[in-house]
Amino acid sequence: MCKLQDLLPFLTVGFVSGYGTKPALENVSLDIYKGCITALIGPSGCGKNSFLSVLNRLTDMIPGCRVSGSVLYDHKDLRNPALDVQGLRRNIGMIFQKPVAFPLSIRRNIELPLREHGMSKQADLNQVLEQVLLDVGLWDEVKDRLESSAQALSGGQQQRLCIARALALTPKVLLMDEPCSALDPISSGIVEELIQRLRGKFTIVIATHNLAQARRIANYAGFFWIKEQRAGCLIEFGQCQQIFEAPIHELTAAYVNGSRG
Repeated sequence: MCKLQDLLPFLTVGFVSGYGTKPALENVSLDIYKGCITALIGPSGCGKNSFLSVLNRLTDMIPGCRVSGSVLYDHKDLRNPALDVQGLRRNIGMIFQKPVAFPLSIRRNIELPLREHGMSKQADLNQVLEQVLLDVGLWDEVKDRLESSAQALSGGQQQRLCIARALALTPKVLLMDEPCSALDPISSGIVEELIQRLRGKFTIVIATHNLAQARRIANYAGFFWIKEQRAGCLIEFGQCQQIFEAPIHELTAAYVNGSRG
């Protein structure tokens, strides 16, 4: 369980980023706390997704993207060019807005990343497969059709499968980019309950437009906004209750009260 007292930062972030000559984020600096859920809120285009992409260096894969500054994790700067990026992404997994189930069987969706990282014994693969599907509440729903296509699952089931696939690699951090926005309300509720169950076991950073969801699940919240030059910036960061009930910045207050954005 995440305790808000006496926590040391797990990730310390401070950077600017952009695409070509266009700035995306300016002077973003915050601490992300171990075992807690941190929600990133703000209007479309304010840089929440770019922020997530910096944390596990998915920005490396975007032509023309530039990032300056540092992202400290376990006393190491994740921006170091010599860093093992594959190992980094094993420790810091990503869940995308639209479920990305591979066009393979349910079993192979879980086994593929495990094999890529060196696990080859079928008994070990089977054990991890069952455990992660149990963790996301999918085992009873799919245990009799593990060889069936993962893409035949419902949207909510596919998103839980994607979370299970990330958990199979035993990450320390889960980045979630609007993980419920492409789902129907019932599936969204199931995934949200799963995220809450993962609190304390993993450090979770979730970008969401759903303010009610952020308020329900998060321990901390960061409010992003768009500056006049169209660059995103972090306006306010703090404990979730404070951000929603006693925001310091007038823009934060206007956004969470629904009068801006």
